[in-house]
Amino acid sequence: MGEAVDANSTPVTPRPGANSTPLTPRPASVSPTPPISAPPSQFHSPSLSRSPLLTPDHTVPSKTPRNSTPRNATPRLRTPRFMTPLGSPLRRALQLTKLDPQDAWLPITESRNGNAWYAAFHCLCSGIGFQALVLPVSFTVLGWAWGIIALTVAFAWQLYTFYLLVQLHENTETGIRYSRYLQIMIANFGEKKAKWLGLFPILYLSIGTCVALNIIGGSTSKLFFQTVCGQSCTVKTLTPVEWYLVFASAAVLLSQLPNLNSIAGVSLIGSITAVVYCTIMWMVSVNKDRLPGITYKPVRGPKEVDRLFEVLNSLGIIAFAFRGHNLVLEIQATMPSSEKHPSRVPMWKGAKAAYAVIAACLFPLAIGGFWAYGQRIPKNGGLQSAFYAYRRTDTSDFIMGLVSLLIIINALSSFQIYAMPMFDELESIFTKRMKKPCQWWLRIILRAFFGYGVFFLAVAIPSIGSVGGLVGGISLPVTLAYPCFMWLRMKKPKKYGKMWYLNWSLGITGLILSVSFMAAGVYVIKENDSKFEWFKPK
Repeated sequence: MGEAVDANSTPVTPRPGANSTPLTPRPASVSPTPPISAPPSQFHSPSLSRSPLLTPDHTVPSKTPRNSTPRNATPRLRTPRFMTPLGSPLRRALQLTKLDPQDAWLPITESRNGNAWYAAFHCLCSGIGFQALVLPVSFTVLGWAWGIIALTVAFAWQLYTFYLLVQLHENTETGIRYSRYLQIMIANFGEKKAKWLGLFPILYLSIGTCVALNIIGGSTSKLFFQTVCGQSCTVKTLTPVEWYLVFASAAVLLSQLPNLNSIAGVSLIGSITAVVYCTIMWMVSVNKDRLPGITYKPVRGPKEVDRLFEVLNSLGIIAFAFRGHNLVLEIQATMPSSEKHPSRVPMWKGAKAAYAVIAACLFPLAIGGFWAYGQRIPKNGGLQSAFYAYRRTDTSDFIMGLVSLLIIINALSSFQIYAMPMFDELESIFTKRMKKPCQWWLRIILRAFFGYGVFFLAVAIPSIGSVGGLVGGISLPVTLAYPCFMWLRMKKPKKYGKMWYLNWSLGITGLILSVSFMAAGVYVIKENDSKFEWFKPK
């Protein structure tokens, strides 16, 4: 029976004595192979809108010479190994990516060209600032020994959970990156539980921090004007509410930078100013003689319940000083990542450098401030109020004015990074419904709405000291508890092993402390309510 001959093949004459089986025909061309737009090992964010795994719409012409003999007569579609089998975890994970298709339009994940330097700037700007000035207030209740112990334990604990979040940011098995704190909570606890447990603390932490920054920035702007103007100044100053409004307007103007990567320079400026004014304040305070008649004996209330809640509120103030874990995944999301170069390496490198500087600022500030002023540190305002009240007469106006200016610049810079998750949340509401990015004018409106809403809350709240413990209690699970539980669910350490016991112990202890700190914060606010004047900032 005759053999069918391909019209495009070249006839071959068999050699004498050779096997009668014809040789493999040489096709004139090979069908083009669908290219892969990204390496198979590339980790992607939950959105495939910016960098899809496969782009079959674009083909690349085959570079195989016509005279070469292919290994197989039938071209094989080269599918990445990680795409098979169809029932693999990655296949199921890729289906989850359809839940968030607008990552490329949102401020946090809009740009992914960050590096270790950017991470260090953001971590330092978010990890040090005005909250450090309130630390000596906790020492007035806890005393020397327990104050230092609590500060050391809190620093080590939050640094450990920071490390856990950095390691959990990207899943090496599925290739998914959790670019937001709420996303990783949903992946671990489910959507309903995650929103109940995590949404309110995360949003409250961002909004509460921005409110406190507005209070600090507005009140310090008034002090800066008085210092520059001098004692004999006859110019009428603004009211406290007007100073708050000036700070809020400056913050809204600066918040028009589009995404998290674009404010890396702002975070650098905020980091430098925070380190400088913290160093100046504790060095000047320690260099001068201690105030006459100061004591270091812990101040406790007359009742047993008062003493208990004051101690818990002081521990909550220390917890408030170490907030910022709601930004860890967001900062790491701005970095490129691949299997050979995962983002956790530069992120942890930048975080270690940042927290070394943070430790060098917080511990001398808390210890030196308490040594210099003792129990005379005002509860509302902390070290900043004590510095202006007791060192104005023996310190030059240049130093006083410089410290005020640095605090204002740091508050403006920190406002941007803590407001970014809120900007991201507000814009995501629009992009989910309209299936398109926010227009520039809508972005301006949304960010102005948030900035002036924070201004209204800053005017309503009488002082930072009244809410420091409460904010610390609410934000504590995000910082100290939830990362431990997520590590247990995602990494699955050996049951009854060291890591298993460690994370369960820290997680449960964190939840208990959170409830206790919130109760103490509410109690302190209630007891001091008669001393506060709501909607009358000073």
